[in-house]
Amino acid sequence: MGSITPEKKWVFPLVISSLICVFLIATSFNMGLVSSVPSINSILSMFPSRATNQTQAIYADTKVSQVQPPPPAAPSLPRFGYLISGSKGDLEKLWRTLRALYHPRNQYVVHLDLESAVEERVELAVRIEKDPMFAKVGNVYMITKANMVTYRGPTMVSNTLHACAILLKRSKDWDWFINLSASDYPLVTQDDLMHVFSGLDRELNFIEHTSRLGWKEGQRAMPLIVDPGLYMLKKTDVFRVTPKRTLPTAFKLFTGSAWMVLSRSFVEYCIWGWDNLPRTLLMYYTNFLSSPEGYFQTVVCNAPEFVKTIVNHDMHYISWDNPPRQHPHTLSLDDTDRMIASNAAFARKFKHDDPVLDKIDEDLLGRKNGSFTPGGWCSGKPACSEVGDLDKLKPGLGAQRLRTIIQSIVFSPKFSKNQCR
Repeated sequence: MGSITPEKKWVFPLVISSLICVFLIATSFNMGLVSSVPSINSILSMFPSRATNQTQAIYADTKVSQVQPPPPAAPSLPRFGYLISGSKGDLEKLWRTLRALYHPRNQYVVHLDLESAVEERVELAVRIEKDPMFAKVGNVYMITKANMVTYRGPTMVSNTLHACAILLKRSKDWDWFINLSASDYPLVTQDDLMHVFSGLDRELNFIEHTSRLGWKEGQRAMPLIVDPGLYMLKKTDVFRVTPKRTLPTAFKLFTGSAWMVLSRSFVEYCIWGWDNLPRTLLMYYTNFLSSPEGYFQTVVCNAPEFVKTIVNHDMHYISWDNPPRQHPHTLSLDDTDRMIASNAAFARKFKHDDPVLDKIDEDLLGRKNGSFTPGGWCSGKPACSEVGDLDKLKPGLGAQRLRTIIQSIVFSPKFSKNQCR
């Protein structure tokens, strides 16, 4: 091909300049061409740009919420994911608590630890498998590969996280996680609980906590312990090792109740750990005495995005010594009035088939002959033998009591002042 003459070199720049001038004149007179003519950015986007690629890079520690699609709209009524755990000799207590708590909308994980007899664990598995309601709905799951759990050690935290992971894997249809033991018992029906919690922000976390460690600073935070349940098949108590350690400076310690009601988003944070804090604190609490009373409190209060979600209450009635010992008082009929007056959703701890449980069944739950606690979902003959309308609730006096305590702590002017103090 022949070479381009100097006279023709200016033709192409002139055409481009003319087009740009027409575009600028049209936009300045608001002639409606902006919507139909490509913008400068869209024109520039046709050409590769190294700078554009760099500004849109996503780093490994970017929050998951920035890259995930928005969650689906929450259902009108909340659902709960439960862990009910027990140990040696707790089969009957666990079974009674499970049936008292049962509702087809919820999800349940049950666990008898490795100290319990094989016969107990097999019997529990058989009962779940053969129960017509559990088989039909499929919302009760047993951890068949039992964990060794030491009450004062990190194995209890590990077991709780294990149950959380199972619930996250099994179902997307729950809003709050509640951990209970076989020695716990409800003081309200599930209809009461759902009715009251339906009016709450589903990001709320009910975790009793304080940063004032007091005597726990020297007796729990500074000693180093080893939990044999991490590496042995036979349960023995934790033991201390030397030397002691100083209090941490990278994060602030909190302590409180081992029983809690956690939002799904906080459970996901603890399990997925897109921030390294949950894993760091899990390793720290591996050698912490009574770590179940500090791990979740310390995680939530050192994560700025969750601080404003904390409700300083565990939804339990528990009778303690002062200062509290390792185990609370065992409740009896003499404690009935105080339990009811507490307006709490749950109470602990109870002996197997204590008469006070029969009174709770009769007066507070309307539960008879070992059946499920009745609710709006119940259908069939005998009652609660079939699943009716899952969106139908029949709240009772328990809802009124529970609403009283919720209003006093969640809707109190002092609510924000009680968070992570």
